[in-house]
Amino acid sequence: MQITFLGTSSGVPTRSRNVSSVALRLPQRAEVWLFDCGEGTQHQLLRSDLKSSQLSRIFITHMHGDHIFGLMGLLASCGLAGNVERIDIYGPPGLNEYLQSALRYSHTHFSYPVKVHAIRPGVIYEDDEFTVTCAPLHHRVTTFGYRVVEKDRPGRFDIEKAKEMQIPPGRVYGQLKRGETVTLPDGRVFHGAQFCGPTENGRKIAYCTDTIYCENAVELAQDADVLIHEATFSHQDAELAFQRLHSTSTMAAQTALAAGARHLLMTHFSPRYAPGNPIELGNLLQEARAIFPNTNMAYDFMSYEIPRRRDVELNEMTLSKSG
Repeated sequence: MQITFLGTSSGVPTRSRNVSSVALRLPQRAEVWLFDCGEGTQHQLLRSDLKSSQLSRIFITHMHGDHIFGLMGLLASCGLAGNVERIDIYGPPGLNEYLQSALRYSHTHFSYPVKVHAIRPGVIYEDDEFTVTCAPLHHRVTTFGYRVVEKDRPGRFDIEKAKEMQIPPGRVYGQLKRGETVTLPDGRVFHGAQFCGPTENGRKIAYCTDTIYCENAVELAQDADVLIHEATFSHQDAELAFQRLHSTSTMAAQTALAAGARHLLMTHFSPRYAPGNPIELGNLLQEARAIFPNTNMAYDFMSYEIPRRRDVELNEMTLSKSG
């Protein structure tokens, strides 16, 4: 699972940052999921190593322009390219009406199925591998945050052990991998737990923007491997954040801390913090790290590979031993 930031500016693009969009790449199933789609997102996709042909789901947080103005253009281009099978779009009420109006007035027709799902708090998508839930955030318009949870997987199957015990390969191996109990024709009984390592915990991602600090964001980010959270303003500009219902860097850090998240990636920065100004983006990072040390500041085209917890724990054990 790999996160790629396609836009990290709030409100308007800058020379180095486009407006909001984050891609989640799922290489094991050749899919890309998109979170928000600000103006110019399709150009950012072209400049990245992501394939628009793998785009299958788009999750929109709210109806402000810097989060949706790129949606219609991207969908139309995917249709002209003829390389997308189907796209499901999830978002707040009004999203389908917005797209239908754009289709009608631009005389555009999609050559592939597009389904818009008007979301409500709770589970909005689930399959054998993933569950996606949403919850309302606290912004000036109806806004949702998202939580993606990868389902736990059985531990690795010890084939050599099974061979040593003269268990015939094939269907029985599959049953044992799933943790089932198997009785062989010779009467021997084996339990899947005898051959499988510890369960591999699924990874968890939370995406919260735009919002001021709120309990629903903390709930969405509970025990998350990665929390992607807006940090529009510096703590020094907290009054602006309260007026506009956006988060400061410290609010993002407090959310990560309260949720017990493992890693905070901040995004959605106000252009006011350009180099040379009294407050720069580096100051926002310092503010956040003072509360939640494992914080990083996203930038356009930054990629982050989400490790499995087993891999993280093994690395920590290795570092501990070498230390």
